[in-house]
Amino acid sequence: MRIFLTGFRFQLRVAWSSPDTLQIWVTAPLFTLVFMAIAEHAERPDLAPFAIVSPTLMSLWTLALFIAGELIGDERRSGTLEALIAVPARLSTLVIGRICAVTTLGLLSFAEAWLVAGLVFDRWLAVRHPLPFVLCLVVTALAMAATATIFSPLFILMPSARTVQNTLTYPFYLLSGVLIPVAMLPFWLRPASHLIFLSWSGDLLRDSLAAPAPHDVAARLTAVLALGVASHLIGMALLHRVLRRVRRLGTLSHS
Repeated sequence: MRIFLTGFRFQLRVAWSSPDTLQIWVTAPLFTLVFMAIAEHAERPDLAPFAIVSPTLMSLWTLALFIAGELIGDERRSGTLEALIAVPARLSTLVIGRICAVTTLGLLSFAEAWLVAGLVFDRWLAVRHPLPFVLCLVVTALAMAATATIFSPLFILMPSARTVQNTLTYPFYLLSGVLIPVAMLPFWLRPASHLIFLSWSGDLLRDSLAAPAPHDVAARLTAVLALGVASHLIGMALLHRVLRRVRRLGTLSHS
């Protein structure tokens, strides 16, 4: 826990001056403006929850994905990755602590989206079911950080993490139903969306803003958490395997 908190506090200090973090806080309101403008133009006020939840999830995923890659890359460029791996502390615990810090900051994008919808379009959405909503945000942030750990070992092996980062943004949003409802995807592709935790998170967050009480809250939260845990276990297994390989070959700094 001490290593986790050390990584968490360190990343909080770094994030305030990070261009990636600042970029998310700028783009989240812009995405909300676009989505809300489309909903208002189509005279579909029922899509307002979609227009607020989508920028929030996009911000969380982008932050987690980019930070997961940059923190390894930054350590490599500064020449401290070898020393970091050599110390007794587990690198995986430090990585998950740093990613959790940025996903926590990413939750602020929901407040931005909510304010934009209210101030610009006069759509002040009430959180009608606060307990499922808060629980879903917390579980989603944890699953987001856990999933991002899969990419850390890839970034150790790959000279450039940007290619992976850029590839896994908008296709991921489409497949998980963040940009468009899953019902609009081709029939054969819809089952794949259930394997992505964002599809469960988005549905529950939107239902928490609607008047009817959300159904199967415990089961849907469990699905988000289970997918996050599965991703984390895969990420840790990959990280340990990659570290053993680069140690054996002595190629950590230029693999």
